[in-house]
Amino acid sequence: MRINHNIPALTAFRQLSLNQTQVAKSLEKLSSGLRINRAADDAAGLAISEKMRAQIRGLEQASRNAQDGISLIQTAEGALNEVHSILQRMRELAVQAASNALTDSDRANIQSEVNQLIDEIDRIARNTEFNTMRILNGTLTAKKELRGTEIQSVTLYKAGSSTAAASSTALIDLGVAKDGVRVDLRSGDTIYIQGFMGGTWKSSYINISTSGGGSLVALMNGIKNLFSAASVSMVNGQLKITGKNGLLNDIVGLTITAKGADGTERTTFNILINQLTKTRWASNATEDNAARVAIGPNPNQVLRIDIDNVDAQNLGVTGLKVATREQANVSINAISQAIDRLSEQRSRLGAYQNRLEHTINNLATVHENMTAAESRIRDVDMAQEMMQYTKLNILNQAATAMLAQANTLPQNVLQLFR
Repeated sequence: MRINHNIPALTAFRQLSLNQTQVAKSLEKLSSGLRINRAADDAAGLAISEKMRAQIRGLEQASRNAQDGISLIQTAEGALNEVHSILQRMRELAVQAASNALTDSDRANIQSEVNQLIDEIDRIARNTEFNTMRILNGTLTAKKELRGTEIQSVTLYKAGSSTAAASSTALIDLGVAKDGVRVDLRSGDTIYIQGFMGGTWKSSYINISTSGGGSLVALMNGIKNLFSAASVSMVNGQLKITGKNGLLNDIVGLTITAKGADGTERTTFNILINQLTKTRWASNATEDNAARVAIGPNPNQVLRIDIDNVDAQNLGVTGLKVATREQANVSINAISQAIDRLSEQRSRLGAYQNRLEHTINNLATVHENMTAAESRIRDVDMAQEMMQYTKLNILNQAATAMLAQANTLPQNVLQLFR
């Protein structure tokens, strides 16, 4: 029997120390709710968890970004709604001015209101802001190539045949449609060409000669000469007019009207030739300044939002005139084209907003699943850890009791001295 070294007591103390360390760790996990409180708890798990946390926080911010993007779009769309209302009022005034029931002074009063409405469109485009950033003055416009306006008519046919009209087809030989009746043009009639170019009123006319001349090529050249920057062609029976590259909306409100010598309008021809469709809007070459909304947690996960400049010039309503009945008729076409363009922009904004709403829903789903995955790595299972703590607590009490017993063993040596 030895008394200098109590080996059983040392063994019990070692086990007690281990149990106390494990109990301390278990208490830490139970109190924090985390399985990994430091890298030593699970080095690989900590690295994976931190990477997931970066993704989760990125997803949360991306969702907020998307909501901010919706707010920007709603701000822009709200302003465009008012511009739409202004354009509708301008068109209403132009229709009013096109009536013979008005005097020149009446039209002058209408022109005054039209001018004020044009100024208000410019003010809205210039001053509409989101977070101090102007959003309707072209600063958020996507890159556009240098191109011109293109206007295309319905297909023109020769009267009484299924042959599409060519540039050499006489104007008085035009049909309403394939195998249709002849339009009501006659020798001696005058065709008036009117419109705006860069906010400037343009007007010209062509006389249909008594010899049966006055072919479509004469009309095409008349349009080309009036809008000096335009190219005009006949392709598969369709009259195509293209404006000069680089001029914004250089052909606006193009109106072609035929009248007899007595002032009678050739209604059939006028309806046919003025079914013009604007297939391209003119635009200058621009840098890509579209707004970019970060909608993902990683680099370059963005949605580009393209908002055009919606001032009067870009809408093609700068310099509109309603001082005469002819100018009012042209203005009706110009304003209708502006309404169409604005509708296109608002539709695009609506599509952006719908996409962002789906993006937010998707981010929420990814965030939920990513958080669940990170929780499985980082968080503690409270029930399991409580079982572990209970076991360690019992072992700790047992080790304490055994240490007390081991400490009493050397007292047995005293029996040898009796």
